[in-house]
Amino acid sequence: MSEPPELFPGATLSGADLSTYEWAERDLTDLTLGDCTLVDAQLSAAILQGARFTDCRFVRCRFAHTDLREAVFTRCNFADPDSHSGVEIAFSQLDQARFEACDLSFADIDRTSLWSVAFAQTNLRGARFHRADFSRAFGGKVVSTAAAFTACNLELADLSDARLSGCELSGSSLREADLTEANLEGADLSKCDFFQALTAGAKLAGADLRGAEVSGLSLAALGSYEGMKITLSQQHTLLSAMGLDVYAD
Repeated sequence: MSEPPELFPGATLSGADLSTYEWAERDLTDLTLGDCTLVDAQLSAAILQGARFTDCRFVRCRFAHTDLREAVFTRCNFADPDSHSGVEIAFSQLDQARFEACDLSFADIDRTSLWSVAFAQTNLRGARFHRADFSRAFGGKVVSTAAAFTACNLELADLSDARLSGCELSGSSLREADLTEANLEGADLSKCDFFQALTAGAKLAGADLRGAEVSGLSLAALGSYEGMKITLSQQHTLLSAMGLDVYAD
């Protein structure tokens, strides 16, 4: 097997198999990869801030203590169809990273900083966000929470206890997702699908649910719903779910 090409900060490479490359603790800031493959790669403590990945495959890879701030992934596949497993990302930095049209199904994102991360048209089916932090402190008392999941597949995803107040989730499917105790107050949830989602204790005060599929959503089980934005047709669905008989005037 030929030796993998040498990589360095700012390098550009396409069409390479980088599975045997030693990624751990390497500084690869602003790296650009296109149509590259990584299988069973360990990217522990690698610095990939500002990196660009397009049409790359990450099979059974693990990112631990990895700096991925401002990295951009376009049409990248992180799922292993053979083992039905996803990428592992733990104790890492994904602040202001962007994923566009990627497959992150069954990803395990554990205790990772995700402030201002953006997922667009990305498959996050069955993804697990465990103690993920979508906030950043500015000064002693100012905390900003920011994240966007735009038109994403979040079916069966675990977002329990997630703090996503004021964030963007419009047009996403949350069918059978676990939103238990999640804070979604003031979030844009318009045109989302909540069919059979677990929402006990979820906070939705001030959230915009106009155009969302809300059948099965129980207001009584929510942690908050004051000021929640809905349409007249959704009102009938929500009141019926509480056991009320709703009649026309």
